Amino acid sequence: MEVLSENRSFGGVQTVYRHPSNTCGCEMTFAVYMPPQTEDGHVPVLWYLSGLTCTHENAMTKGGFQQHAARYGLAVVFPDTSPRGDSVADDEAYDLGQGASFYVNATRDPWRGHFRMYDYITSELRSLVTENLPVADAHGITGHSMGGHGALTIALRNAEMYDSVSAFAPIANPTQSDWGRKQLSSYLGDDESAWSNHDSTILLEEHGWKGDILIDQGASDQFLDLLRPEALVDAMAKRRQPGQVRMQRGYDHSYYFVNTFAADHVEWHAQRLNSTRH
Repeated sequence: MEVLSENRSFGGVQTVYRHPSNTCGCEMTFAVYMPPQTEDGHVPVLWYLSGLTCTHENAMTKGGFQQHAARYGLAVVFPDTSPRGDSVADDEAYDLGQGASFYVNATRDPWRGHFRMYDYITSELRSLVTENLPVADAHGITGHSMGGHGALTIALRNAEMYDSVSAFAPIANPTQSDWGRKQLSSYLGDDESAWSNHDSTILLEEHGWKGDILIDQGASDQFLDLLRPEALVDAMAKRRQPGQVRMQRGYDHSYYFVNTFAADHVEWHAQRLNSTRH
């Protein structure tokens, strides 16, 4: 883990790291905010997955999470959204390739050699963080847009690894959306049965979640038709899944929306993560 930058923030430290990734076959960059409470011991960790076109930096600089994480004593990990580099496959479209991994393990060329973000988030980066930083075995996960899709699907498939899950304007039903069908077919092939493990609406209806779920969605989001929050709401109702889907009047898809409700999500995760610690 090479330190690229380190800055004091709200009594804690915001650090950006780079490391060689065996999973993705390239160098990967990620950021971690460590709150001041680490001076007294290990702290729970909140994973934040970003959306299309983003890197580790967008939420780190625009999300406003550090102030709230310092208040509640949470570490926050900001991974990149995809592998990167000259040897990594890409596409001219903003919603495919670098910056648009959809947090899957690609099985088709030219993507499968590097695009293994599901394994990277759940295994390699998780191990790197837990083995090298003072974090407790209490993990929450959240994210925005494509990252909200990633947070929900990863948590729903790995309930034993995560104690809390939330999302900001997630791509909630990608198998039925142009933000999903294009990418899933490119990364995984045309057999739609292989896509269901990457659709939170399907996963939630089939398996449910062990706790409650918090989702915030801007009611004036310009991408509502692509996000399909109504499908997730229907699945929660059918499953009788505890949780909240809050339609926030006047808010769009931007980081102004994320920043506005970041405090709510950090507090919500802190309550659940601190209750799991022994």
